[in-house]
Amino acid sequence: MTPGTEGYELFIPLFIQSSQNLSFDFVCKDFVDFLPSKNSKILDLGAGAGQHSAALAQRGFNVTAIEPMTEFLKAAMKEYKNTSIKWLHGSLPDLACLDPHEETFDFVLIDAVWHHLSETERAKAANKISSVINKNGRCAISLRNGPSGMGTRVFPTSSIDTITLFESHGFKCIFSLRNQPSILPHKDKVKWQRIVFEKVI
Repeated sequence: MTPGTEGYELFIPLFIQSSQNLSFDFVCKDFVDFLPSKNSKILDLGAGAGQHSAALAQRGFNVTAIEPMTEFLKAAMKEYKNTSIKWLHGSLPDLACLDPHEETFDFVLIDAVWHHLSETERAKAANKISSVINKNGRCAISLRNGPSGMGTRVFPTSSIDTITLFESHGFKCIFSLRNQPSILPHKDKVKWQRIVFEKVI
């Protein structure tokens, strides 16, 4: 089992169904204005059941989706088989499935993933993410705080710490939204923060 995926194995059908019923334009509405131009290359990290990748591909982007859970990846490939998405099995912080010398991206989406990484893993992940984003490219990330859900390996997140970390890897923060309620029912104790970075170095 890949670190960070603990717990999800108990809810595979439920996660797939609930995820694929979510709208990208609703879940990631705060990130839409920061998307690059059509035909740009987008990387969806922790793509889950593939709904965000599919929505981005439908918008005309060249999408690469990386997901550590084999069951989720298979479900995504089946549901969105008529897309041009490049599906890869892999995970943060290493992203061993990617060669940064061969492939870089204009936009990276990290939605509902960061809270599953430890502080040490986040440091490694930020360094790796920096290596696969083009200059002036952007990284949109959502941070979760609150009781664990289907995924049981969770760590507190901080927008201040995340901004400091990414700035140390050549990014600047161009958008930050804090203390947002969950879009899901019965999640009153869960709060989200959303940040967009731009690669400047």
